[in-house]
Amino acid sequence: MRNKRVLLLSEGFGAGHTQAAYALSDSLRMLSPDIQTHVLELGTFLHPTLAPWILTAYRKTVSKQPKLYGLVYRSQYKKSLNRISQLALHRIFYAQAAEVIRQLKPDAIVCTHPFPNVVISRLKRFGLTVPLCTVITDYDAHGTWVSKEVSTYLVSTPDVKRKLLIRGIPSERIQVTGIPIHPNFWERHNREELRSHFGLKRLPTVLVMGGGWGLVKNEDFLTDLIRWRDRIQLVVCLGSNEKALAELKKDERFQHPHIRLLGFTKEIDKWMEVSDLLITKPGGMTCTEGLAKGIPMLFYKPIPGQEEENLQYFTQHGFGEPIKSAETVAHWFRFLVEHYPDLEKRRGSLRRRTDAYHPADCSRAIINMLQG
Repeated sequence: MRNKRVLLLSEGFGAGHTQAAYALSDSLRMLSPDIQTHVLELGTFLHPTLAPWILTAYRKTVSKQPKLYGLVYRSQYKKSLNRISQLALHRIFYAQAAEVIRQLKPDAIVCTHPFPNVVISRLKRFGLTVPLCTVITDYDAHGTWVSKEVSTYLVSTPDVKRKLLIRGIPSERIQVTGIPIHPNFWERHNREELRSHFGLKRLPTVLVMGGGWGLVKNEDFLTDLIRWRDRIQLVVCLGSNEKALAELKKDERFQHPHIRLLGFTKEIDKWMEVSDLLITKPGGMTCTEGLAKGIPMLFYKPIPGQEEENLQYFTQHGFGEPIKSAETVAHWFRFLVEHYPDLEKRRGSLRRRTDAYHPADCSRAIINMLQG
């Protein structure tokens, strides 16, 4: 008998959706080495020339016209995509999806983005029998995720489950598992060894993420950070934004022994471990990773829509707060400097509050679905 195959489908509209797919892929193979996994950003795979143009247009809209994006998000909040929109999405962008599934022969399909979820749901209405598992990668449930063809929903919190129940999804199809993150984020490391590994001093350390979405283009924000560089170590992660990384490296203000500039790294779990504060956009994946590491968070200008909902969840539960002004940053930085020896106790308290969820819960639910 052949090994079970899981096809994980995502899209590149924000890195979190695809990160969740790869996190599940790694976790599934760790729990059950005989499972074969395949991760695809479906639209990019089917249209490698067209997809980058669409993703670039999306990023520009979100960055330069966030109010417009928020208006669209809210106007469609309680609605699934109608049949005409589903058909158009399928015909224009995903017409070959059925052939991909026929060739890969998965035993289960897992979607971490609403668009492939819509496409696979439509294929199931017309005869596809492969079980469909949908993983909602935010702390909200927008209507575009909702489809009666989904076999199992894996969601972040009981509140998200409640929202799906209101929209008519049966309770037995919804499991509260938390958002899947890479198993590395649940490992614990010796912070002194990590400081030595990264060449850091024993000083309060702040990790800044979100370079791909304009966070580091705010000159006032950068000035507020830099004025603390003699008392606090700043680690600025720009991800795949090579242009922004090159610009900051040329900026004399960032040529300081207490400032580290990072591009894309596979060690972000370790950088979080060695940091005392995370400043980030409130994306579902990054916030969940920070939560797993027990690191307090400051949230920078949420995108209207799902990031606002993420911000509300993490703020209400005491895991962080929004940056309302320069004083918010100054208040936290003063706290780090004045109470540095006591920070470990605070971090341990945050970590204990994540014990309700285990990083493997999503993967175990998928394995159970395969065995069912």
